Amino acid sequence: MLSPSPSPSPNFSSVPILDYSQILSPTTKPHFIHHLQHALINVGFLYLSNVPIDTSALTAYIPRLFELPQDAKDDIRMSNSKHFLGYSKLGAEFTKGRTDWREQFDFATPHVSRGIDGRGDPDYWYLWGPSQWPDESLLPGFKVTMERYLLDVQQLSYDFIGLLAEAFGLPPEALKQYYDTDERMQHRGKIVRYPQTEADAEGQGVGPHYDAGFLTFLLQASDHKGLQVQNLSGDWIDVPPIPGTFVVNIGKALEFATQGLARATSHRVLSPTPASGGTGPRYSVPFFQNIGLDTKLTEHVLEFPPEILKLRDARGRVGATDSVNFTEFDREPSGRVNLIGRVKSHPDVAERHYPELFKQIFPNGVPKEVSAY
Repeated sequence: MLSPSPSPSPNFSSVPILDYSQILSPTTKPHFIHHLQHALINVGFLYLSNVPIDTSALTAYIPRLFELPQDAKDDIRMSNSKHFLGYSKLGAEFTKGRTDWREQFDFATPHVSRGIDGRGDPDYWYLWGPSQWPDESLLPGFKVTMERYLLDVQQLSYDFIGLLAEAFGLPPEALKQYYDTDERMQHRGKIVRYPQTEADAEGQGVGPHYDAGFLTFLLQASDHKGLQVQNLSGDWIDVPPIPGTFVVNIGKALEFATQGLARATSHRVLSPTPASGGTGPRYSVPFFQNIGLDTKLTEHVLEFPPEILKLRDARGRVGATDSVNFTEFDREPSGRVNLIGRVKSHPDVAERHYPELFKQIFPNGVPKEVSAY
């Protein structure tokens, strides 16, 4: 039996770094699992080093992607897509009612939309579907490179969820019950550009939020600081870029499924400034691991060893945070929870493709900041 991690101070002041290569040896894997247990329960974030994924091919494309002509970006804008995939211009996304100052492209692992018009399918079945891609002649090889990257991180995320189960004293396959069949699963990624501001005051790159799914794997693809996480007492802690690492964090679905053992941690990104450690814009590539669209977390109950539950109880109560999104997992299927989140973030897309749900959430119409796009 794995010995429980010691109880640290609730006011963590840094995010732990775990060496993924330690899982390859039976002599070092227990050390990895022990520290993973602490990161999951007490922090909700970690750095993962020595991951066997080549990121260089993708990162070489990132500046060129954002240098595409504006009309080429607009040809694949997100409002074209029921699946919330495509390009979003600066200021087109909202968090907690405030504008996020970032430009981004949302992509996903290959998928055929499950929803069929006229059949009465649930609206959230349309959440997943094919990506929109830039014209191949403008960015040769990008689609193949991005899809390969997404599939590589997808496999890493499945492998990692087995390690997470082990850290909680569960069989390695225990969390597979939350996924659908392979052909019905889709995981998402985006490539994000946060423009550098001229002033020293840091603005909202993306506001305080939780992620919806099980796990997020973030590649910080430039030198700027900006990512911050909120500790148990509500203080904001920097998570600066460390070359050769992914930042991994817990989503609200996993927190709910594990009865609060795995901790979803409030986080945000501040707009880069001349003083924040890099030159030019901040680039990042998050990958979001989803669970099945129809999965209802209340219908799955995990049984944890008593000594593991004691670690959660020893952590104490999490203080008030600035993030309140994805609160519907106690009553809605996962897909519906995710769709509600996307509607709130992208009202222009929702008004076009999900008008009934849009009216429920935005009875006064599209916020004026995005009404012209």
